[in-house]
Amino acid sequence: MEERIKYYSTNLKAPEVSFREALMRGIAPDGGLYMPRFIPSLSPEELSGYRGKDYPETAFSFLYKFLKTEIEAEVLISLCRDAYNFDIPIEAAGTRSYILRLDQGPTASFKDFAARMMARLMNHFTAGEKKHYTILTATSGDTGSAVASAFHGLSNINVIILFPLGEVSDTQRKQMTTLHGNVKVIGINGKFDDCQHIVKKAFLDKSLSDLNLTSANSINIGRLLPQSVYYIYAWSRTASLPVIFSVPSGNYGNLMGGIIAREAGLPVKKFIIATNENDEVPEYLRTGVYKIIAPSRNCISSAMNVGHPSNLARIVALYGGMMDEQGNILKPPDLERMRRDFHGISVSDNTTRETIASSYRDHGILFEPHGAVAWKGLEHYRGMGSLEKEHETVYISLETAHPAKFPGEIERILDYTPPGHPSLENLEELEEDYTQMENDYGSFIRYIFKHS
Repeated sequence: MEERIKYYSTNLKAPEVSFREALMRGIAPDGGLYMPRFIPSLSPEELSGYRGKDYPETAFSFLYKFLKTEIEAEVLISLCRDAYNFDIPIEAAGTRSYILRLDQGPTASFKDFAARMMARLMNHFTAGEKKHYTILTATSGDTGSAVASAFHGLSNINVIILFPLGEVSDTQRKQMTTLHGNVKVIGINGKFDDCQHIVKKAFLDKSLSDLNLTSANSINIGRLLPQSVYYIYAWSRTASLPVIFSVPSGNYGNLMGGIIAREAGLPVKKFIIATNENDEVPEYLRTGVYKIIAPSRNCISSAMNVGHPSNLARIVALYGGMMDEQGNILKPPDLERMRRDFHGISVSDNTTRETIASSYRDHGILFEPHGAVAWKGLEHYRGMGSLEKEHETVYISLETAHPAKFPGEIERILDYTPPGHPSLENLEELEEDYTQMENDYGSFIRYIFKHS
């Protein structure tokens, strides 16, 4: 009989639960984040077998190791094929260097990989229930549009999305605010961290227990597991050598997906943690002192404008430590091991712009700001005289959004209009509908009771 994987809270004060319960709860009752009690391992034969699989098959093969006691195989493969019906290009960019373009999904960002699978899993697990669920999501840019698209039209699920006014691009905002129906959007007069704080507070608010709240942010374990898949897929489609990934990092869900893949057995030598000027994690790796950045710094790579990333608690837990919701490190992790596994770098807006310009001018490679931060991180690491045996290492940089989502910035830098994406066509003609709100929990509570 297969052992069912249980999920524990990083705060260690809540009962362990099934994947279904972790998915539908979003956050543990003690305020912690759910993590699998153990991560199933990939044998060398299984890793080798991924080379012959397409993306839906890769997703099924990996996710079924976590879900086999909770979902039938034929159901899961069907969900994977339905969720992943778009291209995942891998672009060669020099000697053993590649760009994994995660921007071809229906909302033109890497968040589609998690949101689409998560919506289908939630819909499967709640089929036939009389309950109505409300998804609360804070977004710094791309999560909102991906979640809105993935859950739009589901009859038993309402979606409420919070975003910081003035800190997402016009395109990102319109992707969320033009869907209507079961998708409601609130613009908060504050930062992403304020939006995230409201969402987390609501999950622990007993007065809202009848609303069956859950989250589609990366605080939800259902977001992380699907994000592990594209690391495996990228490795299987390149040289299949030990790999170094450069990951643009804000709330660290993307990185956490990669870490889970590595813990399962993917031969990852190192993760380059590439941030914008919100550099609290690179600074923590450098100094051993964690300092929240409040308010977060407003950078052109807007989805990474996060001063206290939620998923750092998961990373700290994996390395033997414990961090509470306020960012206090209650038990130190193995910092030396973290330094061996991660290389942190902060990239300024000016350097981001220079990277976009030089990559396009010299190599014909078009990045948007987040992908440029990751690429600069990779260039920086390789330029350190690097410690790796070059002929035995492949480098993969993640491009997480389509350049067409940031046309103004690209045009200013390159004097060139980036090619479009089908999901972004005709947005200008659609009517927006969203509520502007002060950063006030009481106002939010009144809104949620009215709209849930």
